[in-house]
Amino acid sequence: MELFFTILILLALVGVSNVLSGHFPLVPVPLMQIALGMLVAAVPSGLHMHLEPELFFVLFIAPLLYNDGKHASRTELWKLRVPILLLAVGLVFATVFLIGYAIHWMIPSIPLPVAFGLAAILSPTDAVAVGSLAGRIRLPNSLTHLLEGEALMNDASGLVAFKFAIAAALTGSFSLAQASVSFVFIALGGIAVGAVTALLVSGIRVWLRRSGLEDETMHMLVHLLTPFALYIIAEQLGVSGILAAVAGGVVHAIERDRISSIKPLSNELSDNTWSVIVFILNGLVFVILGLQLPSVFGDVFKEPTLNNGEVIAYAVLIFLMLLVLRFIWAYAFSRGGRWIGKKTEPNVRIKFKMLAMTALSGVRGAVTLAGAFSIPLLLDNGAPFPERSLVIFLSAVVILLSLVSASALLPLFAQQPAEDKAAERAAAERKGERLLMGAAIRAVHSATTEDNEVESASVIAEYERWRRDPKVDMRRMQLGKNDLEEREMRLRAIDEERRTVNMLLREDRITETQASLFQSNLEQMSMVLSARTNLFKLLAKFWLQELKALLTKQESRFKAMRDLSASDREAIRGVKVQTCEAALSSLRSERICDARAAVIGQYEHLLSRLTAPYSFGKPPEGDEEVRRDLQWIAIQAERDEVQSLFERNEITRDVANKLRRTIRTREATLLSEVLD
Repeated sequence: MELFFTILILLALVGVSNVLSGHFPLVPVPLMQIALGMLVAAVPSGLHMHLEPELFFVLFIAPLLYNDGKHASRTELWKLRVPILLLAVGLVFATVFLIGYAIHWMIPSIPLPVAFGLAAILSPTDAVAVGSLAGRIRLPNSLTHLLEGEALMNDASGLVAFKFAIAAALTGSFSLAQASVSFVFIALGGIAVGAVTALLVSGIRVWLRRSGLEDETMHMLVHLLTPFALYIIAEQLGVSGILAAVAGGVVHAIERDRISSIKPLSNELSDNTWSVIVFILNGLVFVILGLQLPSVFGDVFKEPTLNNGEVIAYAVLIFLMLLVLRFIWAYAFSRGGRWIGKKTEPNVRIKFKMLAMTALSGVRGAVTLAGAFSIPLLLDNGAPFPERSLVIFLSAVVILLSLVSASALLPLFAQQPAEDKAAERAAAERKGERLLMGAAIRAVHSATTEDNEVESASVIAEYERWRRDPKVDMRRMQLGKNDLEEREMRLRAIDEERRTVNMLLREDRITETQASLFQSNLEQMSMVLSARTNLFKLLAKFWLQELKALLTKQESRFKAMRDLSASDREAIRGVKVQTCEAALSSLRSERICDARAAVIGQYEHLLSRLTAPYSFGKPPEGDEEVRRDLQWIAIQAERDEVQSLFERNEITRDVANKLRRTIRTREATLLSEVLD
């Protein structure tokens, strides 16, 4: 039960950290998770968890790197292969030798092999932390791809170098030639084992499908077990399990691209499942890291032979040396060569800002601390391992310093001129709109059956028209730059529609049933626009009303809408024309501004559809209720696509919110069609 409660508490901390991130967007989620872990561990009789390095690597690092390899852009990785190898391999070994010698010179109590080991475990960057920072700070795309590729590769090179350094410390002997050959064997062997194993797993899944076993849940289980199998098999064969996991992810991505058109629902199930798993594992990595820090700090601060101020100063100096070496390395190989995918002339230098961001983005994380904890307690001769607690402490402080410095300084370097920022945001919005349209079309395609082919074709044709010329429909339904002013103006227009309906009812120009249905629709539109509810709450309220009507044996609103006669529908359509005209008259008396023009544009568009043949609420063919269901499916697909784009760091939070407001406006427009 103790382990069960521990897991529950850790998962709760992950959830709390993501809630807090919404209120404190300037603080990276990994830092919040580390802080929560430290807080819980520091509480008397609080939560404590012993970090098992081998279990940590197989349980957390393997699936996370497998997922990163699966989603990494293979085109970008190949384009940036030279700088990636320079950082992931060249810089790692430069760090081991240069920083290792510097650590030994600065702290003589740390033997040279141990200093090499400390430098080796400090060399890998953390893919999870880098991804978190890139999504919050919006690094240039080329730099983001470079950092992701480096993080996929340098875990293996750093851990291999660490392994040989610790072996030298344990045995007292070291052979550079043997280490070099072993490194090549371990690295290439890991890639080969990962690729071959992933191909075998893919073959097994294909064989199962051909045998008639199409159970997607079972196939998803095989997929989930794949990264663990890749890592364990590679480690048992004496090669890099980390590179095996990465290679397996890349192979899976290739397989996915090949069959994506055949099994779209399978891919959707896989994506949804992996998104939950990655979310949990990412959070647990940093919470567990935070749990370890109080004991790490306590062991060093309570040691009478160590001066607290000195050891903190050592950690700061080591971090600064790592930062300077990374900057110099990037600068040296950017002159006359190729860096972040851009060719440079021999006398042209990469801008200082880009080099500084490259240096600051070398964030260390959980792999560093897990590697430090894997240091044995005793040497081969039975003596205590020299300065083990100090090495772990220095690793932990460097991790914190790298996270804090990147969070504080990267936003300063990543700032863009206002004109460039506006242009980039506009381009991101246009791209997002196109991707939303594509996601909606794919969702409707997936939901198409023989019974709804006509309605599906109608919805798809509408989205295709928006995608070809979004200015015609989509832009007119968007909220403008001044969102609050426009929303308030639209709500005032709806109030004018309400007054018009009440006037028509008093004059007996419409029936009470028609007025009730119309007013209910206007109320739902008001709730959507005022952000007091969302689609799920709105639908829940609708179905609760339907259930209440069923229990009380009253006529439900859904049935009333469905059973409207042709004359009633035509009457309501005429009412809508009058309410639109009244709203337009009211809007034209408002002061001239962008918000006024946008809302007038929407009502004029709505009015033109109402007065056109076979227009608003009257599709030429098909069942209107079926068509509307498909429209809700398309809108939900748009919402999912916005969230996916944001999680993949392809759009900023502001752009995501703008696209969500666009979807809310489209929901309101769809709701306005319910009665017609």
